[in-house]
This record gives sequence, C-alpha cells and structure tokens, in this order.
Amino acid sequence: MKRDPPPAERQAQEEEEEDAGEQKTPLWIFGYGSLVWRPDFEFSSRKVGFIRGYSRRFWQGDTFHRGNEKMPGRVVTLQEDYDACTWGVAYEVRGEQIAASLQYLNMREAVLGGYDTKLVKFHPQDKEADEPILALVYIATPQNPTYLGPASEEDIAAQIIVSSGRSGHNIEYLLRLADFMRYFCPQVEDEHLFSIEEALVSILPCLCQVEEP
Repeated sequence: MKRDPPPAERQAQEEEEEDAGEQKTPLWIFGYGSLVWRPDFEFSSRKVGFIRGYSRRFWQGDTFHRGNEKMPGRVVTLQEDYDACTWGVAYEVRGEQIAASLQYLNMREAVLGGYDTKLVKFHPQDKEADEPILALVYIATPQNPTYLGPASEEDIAAQIIVSSGRSGHNIEYLLRLADFMRYFCPQVEDEHLFSIEEALVSILPCLCQVEEP
C-alpha cells in the first residue's frame, strides 16, 4: 500500500506544481540542535526564536554524527512539556530550496538520526510577525532504535566526553549549542543544557589528571 507523504513533503510537492510565475509559499524549518550553527542547506532567511510546549533534552543517541555503534554520542531531541519553550533558529526556504533542503535533512536527521517530522508554531525573537510561523521540526521519539532516554547530567556529560563521530566530537556539539544560547538568547536560562555543560567542565580536569603519565 502506498503511504501518503509527510506534511512537509506534500507542501514541497504542491510548491513544484504551482505555475512558475506565481509567488511560491516559503517553508520554514526550525532547528534546535546542530542546525542552529550548521544547517548545510541553502536558505533565504533565518530568524532566532522559540516554540512552545517542548523542552530540549540530550536523550537521543547518535551512532553516526557524534558517536559510533560501540560508543554512541548524546544529541538533543524535544520532549513534550506544556510549560516549556525551546529556543533555536528557523530557516526560510523557497522554490527549489525546499525540495533540496528536505532531501538533505531527510538523510541527515531521519535516515541517519532517527528523527520524525512535525509542524509547530514558531515565535520569532524580533517580534516583527503578528502571528507565529508554522515550521517543520525534526523530533526523535522514544520509538526509534537509537533513543537513549533520561539520565543524570553527570552521566550525560561523561558519555559526551568519550564520544566522537563523523561530524566531530560530541563535546563540540554541546559547547556550540551552549554558546548559541548565551550569544543569541542571553535572557534564557536553559537549565538542562547548562547543567550538562557545567558537569562536563568539572569532569575534564579529573580526566586530564588520570591521563597524565
């Protein structure tokens, strides 16, 4: 039985079917992990902002980008949380950018990362828009095979310290995300993220002392 394409893919197909002379509706893609600093696809504009009803958690395992099969890394996913907000970046893609970005992200996030897609309401930081923007987001659910689930900040930090994949070390992933939040969202206190960063910084000196001859 042929399955219906996900909402984002349906929108991309509808874009392709529009007349060339018409103004095409853009697609917005919300990133809250490595996409905030490394989208690796062409886009027309970007906005910093947040989505409501989700909290960011280092509960997803990564056996490709920031880890491997023997030593999975820890990357972020979203957990439904009614009172929470998650800050990140939304990218606007138009025309031919839509199909190209979806094809790339399907491999990066879905095939290699175990993420599913969902549409959410994105609220820009600049307050220019009167209404929130509907955006596509990738979320790793507990049903995917590399989902790791909750752990203490100390255990997550310890796993991040020893993990590395094809996109670089897991430490870089954590620190870049923390830097983004401090620079672009200085008014936001991401307790989960900053607690893991603090735990990592406290572990590193001990690890260096052990490795010294």
